Amino acid sequence: MNIEKAKRVTLFCGHYGSGKTNLAVNYAMFLRRQGRPVALADIDIVNPYFRSKDSELELRAAGVDVISLPFANSNVDLPSLPSEVYGLVEKRDRMAVMDIGGDDRGAYALGRFAPYIVRENDFEMLFVVNFYRPLTRTAEEAFEVMREIDAVCEVPFTGIVNNSNLGELTDEDCVRRTFKEAQKLSRLADKPVRFTSVEERLAGSFPEDGIFPIRLQKKLF
Repeated sequence: MNIEKAKRVTLFCGHYGSGKTNLAVNYAMFLRRQGRPVALADIDIVNPYFRSKDSELELRAAGVDVISLPFANSNVDLPSLPSEVYGLVEKRDRMAVMDIGGDDRGAYALGRFAPYIVRENDFEMLFVVNFYRPLTRTAEEAFEVMREIDAVCEVPFTGIVNNSNLGELTDEDCVRRTFKEAQKLSRLADKPVRFTSVEERLAGSFPEDGIFPIRLQKKLF
C-alpha cells in the first residue's frame, strides 16, 4: 500500500461479519508504524459484541489514540457517541480511522460528523465485503447492501475492500476465489477495489499489488 496516498480520514463500513472492525484496527496500526499520529474511533452503535476496544491495550501501546463508546464491552448498549469524535474530525491534527456500523442506524450515526468530513474532502469511505458471509455471498447481494447504506449515509463510498475470509480456516485458494467477485462488485458500484486484506501467514502467497496483510483481532470475553 502507498502510504503517501492515505487520506486523513478513513472510514470502514460493511455488513455484519464483514470484518470491518479488525480492518480498522490493522489499518490504524499500519498508519502508526509509518510515523503518523493516529486515532481510531469506534462509532459502531449497531454491534456491541465485537469492538475495536478489544485491542485497546495493544493500540495504545503502539501510540494509537482510541475513542470508543462509553459502554463498549459491557451489557449496556446505548447509542451515545463520545464528544472526542467531533474533535477528531474538526481539528484535523491526526490521521483518523473510523469504524462505522453496517446498517442504516450506523449510517445515521455517521451523519452527525458527515458535514465536517465532506467539507475537508480528504477521506476514504470504504465498503468492506466478505463474500463468505450471509447476504453478501455474491457481488449482486453485496451491491444491494452497499446501496442501502449509501442511501442514508451522507459520506459517499469511494472504494471497496475485499476482506473475504473464513477466519482461521482461510487458505490461499479461499482468498483467490473471491477476486473475480470483488471486481464484479467494483463494476456494479463503479468504485475501485482499494485492496484485498490477507492474514499475515498467507500474505507471502500473494505477490500481487493491492494486498494488505492483517492480524486477526483477539476477542475479549
